[in-house]
Amino acid sequence: MNAIHVEKNPAEQRLQKLGVRSWAIWTKEISSFPWHYDEQEICYFLEGSVVVTPANGEPVQIWKGDLVTFPEGMDCVWEIKEPVRKHYLFG
Repeated sequence: MNAIHVEKNPAEQRLQKLGVRSWAIWTKEISSFPWHYDEQEICYFLEGSVVVTPANGEPVQIWKGDLVTFPEGMDCVWEIKEPVRKHYLFG
């Protein structure tokens, strides 16, 4: 997978199967910063609004309730529009 994959409002059963509620939590205030993914990240947004723009790619809007997979090796810019709180898992 080379692109950001966004799953809108996944079913609670899906989140339970993945073990999302046991993952670490990351928070960040409104800001903008570059980021590189050394490995795949899966995250579930509990709060916030973000636009992530991959290098040479189209911006992707992410909202509260989205389950998102970021591919290994991706360079991007995060623009946090509303403070973020998310569960995340690398690997």
